[in-house]
Amino acid sequence: MEVMTPRGPALVEVDEVAEPRLLLVLTHGSAGGVDAPDLLAVRDAAIGAGAVVARVTQAFRVAGARAPGSPAKQDEAWEIVLAEVRARYPGLPLVQGGRSNGARVACRTAKVVGAAAVVALAFPLHPPGRPERSRAAELRAAGVDVLVVNGDRDPFGIPDAADAARLVVLPGEGHDLKRDPARVGEVVAQWIARYAAY
Repeated sequence: MEVMTPRGPALVEVDEVAEPRLLLVLTHGSAGGVDAPDLLAVRDAAIGAGAVVARVTQAFRVAGARAPGSPAKQDEAWEIVLAEVRARYPGLPLVQGGRSNGARVACRTAKVVGAAAVVALAFPLHPPGRPERSRAAELRAAGVDVLVVNGDRDPFGIPDAADAARLVVLPGEGHDLKRDPARVGEVVAQWIARYAAY
């Protein structure tokens, strides 16, 4: 599915389930794609938990850019995509999330798009080596429950447990969360189940 935004088209890949109980919308980091190992593992585990899973390649990545540009423009495009996706699945509770930069977008837009919760994979607390440039305020401002899953070797830092509804720190994992992606999927699927419609 292609959704036109002011920044160009975004692409949405949807995996459906027979009896959907939840809509999970995921997106990538600034230089990555929706086929990152952790995103695929989360997709697979969430499908098993009864979620329709939509993976969004944002317009800036479709256009070939490696940087998302202005947060305001990125968020505007995201809100347009989410409105289109939600219209196809009316009545399903929405959880949105992503990895790295995508986690930031999900936190910043959660209230506007009506998300029940956010899944933040490898939330980039600060640029590597720049702890004074904390982005913790984005987590705190989400306005909904946020699950943060980070590796204990992430050079972007690890958020404080007080800034999220739940913080899971996986030993031996870096920013890419690719040592044991299935574990990431398990953590997310277990957590999002509480928001599913029965």
